[in-house]
Amino acid sequence: MKIIETGPDPSDVYRPEQEKKTGFRNFESGDLLDRVCNVYKKMHTYQTYEFVKQKQREWSNCNHAHMTVMESLDALDQLVDQSDPDVDFPNSYHAYQTAEGIRRAHPDKDWFQLVGLLHDIGKILALWGEPQWSVVGDTFPVGCKFQNSIVFRDSSFSENVDDKDPRYNTLHGVYKPNCGLENVLMSWGHDEYMYQVMTFNKCPLPEEGLCMIRFHSFYPWHTHGDYMHLCNEKDQKMLPWVKEFNQFDLYTKSTDLPDVKSLKPYYQSLINKYCPGKLHW
Repeated sequence: MKIIETGPDPSDVYRPEQEKKTGFRNFESGDLLDRVCNVYKKMHTYQTYEFVKQKQREWSNCNHAHMTVMESLDALDQLVDQSDPDVDFPNSYHAYQTAEGIRRAHPDKDWFQLVGLLHDIGKILALWGEPQWSVVGDTFPVGCKFQNSIVFRDSSFSENVDDKDPRYNTLHGVYKPNCGLENVLMSWGHDEYMYQVMTFNKCPLPEEGLCMIRFHSFYPWHTHGDYMHLCNEKDQKMLPWVKEFNQFDLYTKSTDLPDVKSLKPYYQSLINKYCPGKLHW
């Protein structure tokens, strides 16, 4: 897949420093904190190297459902992400909020807008029987040392067997230096699953868009700068795009919900262009 050589257009609206001003990603207090902590405690206990390999085998063949993108997006009307400290409304609204934010800032990049719509659809796993701790939340590599920038790192990994296993608890673990993130197993969840769906169905999104989908929840990397010792030249090129996407994923969240009915025709046209018809899930 072709890599676009130009970097992302600057946005004057969404910048990293706004996190402090707006209070997004508050993992220290708030009405939803107990719910959030519970999800991360289970995630950080059970997401191990072997667990992830098992989930890759279980889901990567995309033989669980045959449905359109819009059908899968509509299904997220039933899902509230229990790891999110910022919102308590169905995830489908967040998809349109993200896409519309990108559309305003990048009107010339329809593939980028579509990525905003698609990025969380992998959370449909939670509607197919997967517990939320193996679907939602921030992602992190397994098979190597858990870095301190992982949310709740100090309090939630005590029962993860990999944290005490010498094969997995060193800086590089099972990986070679600068092996590239495409060769690193990430904690299992909606990012990797949706990336697998896109590639399995040969949807012609540019490499930048696929990377946004695959790593948008990898906050230790794109926000905190960790795990650079595993990155290669391609990852360094993709990082500014993932950072740009993150501004819209995070800062478009609002209780002012979009008029989905009026937006659907436009986004259906993008779906028809990049991932038409029924896909294998």
